[in-house]
Amino acid sequence: MKPENTKSALHPRNRHRERYDFDALIQTSAALAPYVQLNAYGDASIDFSNAQAVKALNQALLKQFYAVLVWDIPKQYLCPPIPGRADYLHYIADLLGRDHAGVVPQGASVRVLDIGVGANMIYPLIGVREYGWQFVGADIDAKALDNAQQIVDANALSNEIALRLQTSPASIFKGVIKHGEKFTLTMCNPPFHGSLEDAQAGTARKWRGLGKHLAKRGSNEKSPTLNFGGQNAELYCEGGEEAFVSAMISESQQYAKQCVWFTTLISKAANLPSVYRALKKVNAFEVITIEMSQGQKKSRIVAWTFLNASQRGAL
Repeated sequence: MKPENTKSALHPRNRHRERYDFDALIQTSAALAPYVQLNAYGDASIDFSNAQAVKALNQALLKQFYAVLVWDIPKQYLCPPIPGRADYLHYIADLLGRDHAGVVPQGASVRVLDIGVGANMIYPLIGVREYGWQFVGADIDAKALDNAQQIVDANALSNEIALRLQTSPASIFKGVIKHGEKFTLTMCNPPFHGSLEDAQAGTARKWRGLGKHLAKRGSNEKSPTLNFGGQNAELYCEGGEEAFVSAMISESQQYAKQCVWFTTLISKAANLPSVYRALKKVNAFEVITIEMSQGQKKSRIVAWTFLNASQRGAL
């Protein structure tokens, strides 16, 4: 059966609900052209196992939809799937809209802290273009931040995006959020695995599953979710996602009056009970879980606040 033309599970405002128009993308970015070929269905596509092809696709998408004219990442750094990253931003925009009579606030008055901004800096780039928000991106990787700063400079975004090095790997907000500084949102795509071995085993399982899937379909097309690279800090930390998010929740209590909403992606549904326990322990005033779906991948955003509605409106 031929794939549907729409990705209906994506957020209604997501610009990538339709299948990629490779002719239009090539018109925007000619560097993509060498990587586009016909798949088993006779449709234009790319080999998603080819890191250079995936990067060229991202460059074209960012240029066409978000007016990001210059974007690059060093080898072996995370090359994220843009539709899913855009979804996170649209859903947290709706979260802010709840406090503003259903109207999503736009402009520089909304300040967002991206924990683990990475070399790719995808969230700030999309958030600035879609909503005009201001961003601070933090990371423990100085090389990643150097690359992110090159993207900022090349696209004249220094007034919209600031970058900060987290010098303490054991800290998340401490050392990044300044005394008296206020944020509307924090966001984070936490490390998924607990160790390098776990990350490698997870990739092997995906490839085995993909082999069965392709054999059933009779296609040599590979999945885009398997070739986004990643440095150690991007992929794993001790204790994995559960430990990282639990530490984030614990530390967020210290900044309860400096941020309206704290948010994070949760990839593993099995981690939700421990996340909710951690939120109960810090006496979060309100907790919201937002389900997301990109193709076969299911994930969710967990958002929490220590402020009531009137306090959130005043911050």
